[in-house]
Amino acid sequence: MMNHYYQQASFVQSATTPKTLPKESGLEVAFAGRSNSGKSSTINRVCSQKSLARTSKTPGRTQLINFFTLPEGQLLVDLPGYGYAKVPENLKIQWQKFIEAYLTMRTTLKGLILVMDIRHPMTMFDQGLLAWAAHRQLPVHILLNKADKLSRGAMQNTVLAVRKELITYQSPVTVQAFSASSGLGLEELWEKLNEWFERGAKKIEVSIH
Repeated sequence: MMNHYYQQASFVQSATTPKTLPKESGLEVAFAGRSNSGKSSTINRVCSQKSLARTSKTPGRTQLINFFTLPEGQLLVDLPGYGYAKVPENLKIQWQKFIEAYLTMRTTLKGLILVMDIRHPMTMFDQGLLAWAAHRQLPVHILLNKADKLSRGAMQNTVLAVRKELITYQSPVTVQAFSASSGLGLEELWEKLNEWFERGAKKIEVSIH
């Protein structure tokens, strides 16, 4: 299963501080999640590329914001994983401030894909990021990744439980089951990305006139 548009993604640059972020041009969608949620594997699956986003054997080592360009100047953005244990506290705070600065400053940011391990959803870190997104009125799409590890019933129950937990949430938020390893839920994720990147909007305009 491939999507030619996302297959064309290529690495463009990394940023280590707010000053090294690329100039704002096209629309951006950022991927965030705990360092062991499978975020890099998710980006690779979206783009049908095995090593576009590097998957580390030591989660949480990526301390950069990585930008991947798509046709028409749109960008996929890989935020550093959070929740890492073996990193000095001052470095954790530094990364956190950098992520918060990015989420607050970027006017081209259309939405946040929040990757969670379906077996451990809605951690304290996830809730903190959701609070930030609500503060900025940024739409969030939650991917409950590693859904292939659960039975169908347990998977559906977890999706419903997370949706229920988010009923009082102030910003637009959607939830789906996903598996980076099997591709479960990939088409639904592509549809969400297309919506945020406003792909297909031009075709609709053409048909109206």
